[in-house]
Amino acid sequence: MSQESVLQLLLVPVIAIAVAAVARRREWSAPLLLVLAGLVLSPLVPGYQLDPELILLVFLPPLLYSAAIDSSYTRLKAVRRPVALLSIGLVLFTTLVVGWVTHLLLPELPVAAAFALGAIVAPPDAVAAVAVARRLGLPRRVVSILVGESLFNDATALTVYRVAVSAALGAGITWPEAAGRFLYAAAGGVVIGVVLSWLLIRLLQLLRDPLTENTVMLLIPFGAYLTAEIAHTSGVVAVVIVGLSVGHRMPSAGFGTRLLSGAVWRVMGFFLETIVFMLIGLQLWPIMSALGGEDPWRLAGMALAVFAATVLARAVWVVPSIHLPRRLSARVRRNEPKPPSWPGTLIVSWAGMRGVVSLAAAFALPEDFPGRATILFLTFAVVIGTLLIQGLSFPALISRLRVSNEQEIFADNLAEAGAKQQAATASLARLEELAAEGIPESGEHVVRLLRKRTEHQPLAAWERLGGGTGPEGEETPSGLYRRLRREMLAVERDVLVRLRDEGRIDDEVLRRVIRELDFEEANLERE
Repeated sequence: MSQESVLQLLLVPVIAIAVAAVARRREWSAPLLLVLAGLVLSPLVPGYQLDPELILLVFLPPLLYSAAIDSSYTRLKAVRRPVALLSIGLVLFTTLVVGWVTHLLLPELPVAAAFALGAIVAPPDAVAAVAVARRLGLPRRVVSILVGESLFNDATALTVYRVAVSAALGAGITWPEAAGRFLYAAAGGVVIGVVLSWLLIRLLQLLRDPLTENTVMLLIPFGAYLTAEIAHTSGVVAVVIVGLSVGHRMPSAGFGTRLLSGAVWRVMGFFLETIVFMLIGLQLWPIMSALGGEDPWRLAGMALAVFAATVLARAVWVVPSIHLPRRLSARVRRNEPKPPSWPGTLIVSWAGMRGVVSLAAAFALPEDFPGRATILFLTFAVVIGTLLIQGLSFPALISRLRVSNEQEIFADNLAEAGAKQQAATASLARLEELAAEGIPESGEHVVRLLRKRTEHQPLAAWERLGGGTGPEGEETPSGLYRRLRREMLAVERDVLVRLRDEGRIDDEVLRRVIRELDFEEANLERE
């Protein structure tokens, strides 16, 4: 590889990170800005064609795993019915609707190829869903539904996609065979995910070293995905199952493992997401070049029709699938006593941004696939259309519907204060038991210090419920403590750096002490 090629290879990630940094500083939507930047830069780097294997084997597993470990197993379990209806039912329904519309627009295209396009654009993107949910402060149930759908729908879509591609290329396949493939892929992915989760958790319990544990966890999404794919099952499902299991187990891991894991996957997710969204925009030139002399107005009309079919199919499916089961089943009403809100239903209906998995599936079509160039263009149009039109209008829709998670935040803070109070009470009781067993006089100040710090923790949580200020708007004791302690920590760091610069302490000593101060400041920031 020449130096020019290496420079071009590095240029796009560097630009993507710079654009994402600007978006974060300005509090803009980073995914949308990255896509727009990619569209602008596409003619300047015409050779940057997306490699489907790179996306499906390198980008998809860690992004799915990162989203899964950051999700809540218990919350996803609570919304498993709507998630199943969306990740399976909606994907199949969208495939049929888009395939039928495509067949009407392009009667010369084989029916199986039209349904392949339907499967390609059917699944909303996990990366886009998580990015939107993080920014907009949606209610927890809505976020759980969107994230759960995006985690599992790729498995359905990719299985249907493979069946449709096989049929379009002349490999005869019956409906029972197609259903059997789907069930085998889904069930096999679950089994492999459960087995690998069990093995991984046992391995991590043996290691008990944060650095080694997190190094192993970096390999897990790739191992789970490849193992499942080699067994011809769903690698997506296997990765998600492992990620949910590890995330559910993480509170019982050591604090070092948790701190390091959070930092590792936050950086990994940010880096991969920025590149992925930039890559989406960069596909404009390769896709337009492949179309040749096609009529642009005809292409635009087809793109608009397929985009509309994709969006309307979701709206048509979501409303009855969320509300009808409650009307038809007393069991559903017992399990879900609180009816779904119409604002939440509208948000789920409009949150259908497509992403890089759809483009990767389109680029993975064989070169001799019927209508490949047109399918690539229509896929790109749906991806860009949903990201820009739905993505740009999503915050306005949420604001218009006056949907927020403020009540949940207050309830969380109240529950946290109560939990900390109970934990502190139990902790102080244990401290008194240990003190009663005998503490030397020289250690009495240690007991007093521990008692004081333990009593402070729930106090800070209760103060947060009042907005962080006293009754007259004055600074609370906890707020004063944090402000003064931050000033003290800043002075301590300055002294330590000066001692290092004067050659009185080694860099290793400086890093070790600074790390301790950083942990303390991180705890102050969290409070």
